Amino acid sequence: MSAHVPDLPPHAEATIHTFLRSYVRSEGIEGAVVGLSGGIDSALVARLASDALGKDRVLGVLMPDAVFPEALRKETEQYADALGIERQTVGITSIENAFRAALPDIPDRVTWGNTKARIRMTTLYALSRERHRLVLGTGNRSEILLGYFTKHGDGGVDLLPIGELYKTQIRALAAQLELPGPIRARAPSAGLWPDQTDEAELGLGYAEIDQILVALQQGESVGEIARETALTLETVRGIADRVERNLHKRVPTPMAKMGRAASATRGPAEPSHGARRPRP
Repeated sequence: MSAHVPDLPPHAEATIHTFLRSYVRSEGIEGAVVGLSGGIDSALVARLASDALGKDRVLGVLMPDAVFPEALRKETEQYADALGIERQTVGITSIENAFRAALPDIPDRVTWGNTKARIRMTTLYALSRERHRLVLGTGNRSEILLGYFTKHGDGGVDLLPIGELYKTQIRALAAQLELPGPIRARAPSAGLWPDQTDEAELGLGYAEIDQILVALQQGESVGEIARETALTLETVRGIADRVERNLHKRVPTPMAKMGRAASATRGPAEPSHGARRPRP
């Protein structure tokens, strides 16, 4: 099962540092803002930004709600302090409650998970605008290909420093930089509802998911990937289907084209997407 395991490029850290400096040190930009969740992705982005830009130009923002564990909040604050970056904690429970009160007839937890993600991003942009900073996303390549993010939530950012790295490469870079063990060992989760984890929701571990994604990007068929990885055809097809149906999250928003009278050109997105179950 190792044929498609993505190795960490030796230049990954340096490339990300250069990328961040080229954008965040532009005229009028005074630094970066990153949401801290206690997970490996946000911890890694905060560390890379701190190393690339300087501690004084990075603001880490915690946005706990009613189900956010107190121990995790303290651990995440301690991590930010250890990095030496400025941090701010903004509780979002009252904002969530206001949405629920305004929309009492919506019971679906995925809808509310999406709403929570958008509240977080709105908070980050409010802080970033006041400080003339850019919002750094924490999405990785595995999540982006799967469409495993919320439109205009964690998908709505200015820069994606680790967006070219698969989850397994994220883990390798975090180990290389010696991020704290508890952060690296924690099960990936967006924290959208109690006990929610990425791999439980996806039905497969990232080690296997990344092998499928790499092979798909190389143009291999579902059948070839199943044979090479010893995963079931149904499992591989499920990941391939997820990548395909979430294409709309990876392309610009379709617009009605005015090149010809009374005509509109439809892009890759389909009008039925709004009826599909979105990723929280």
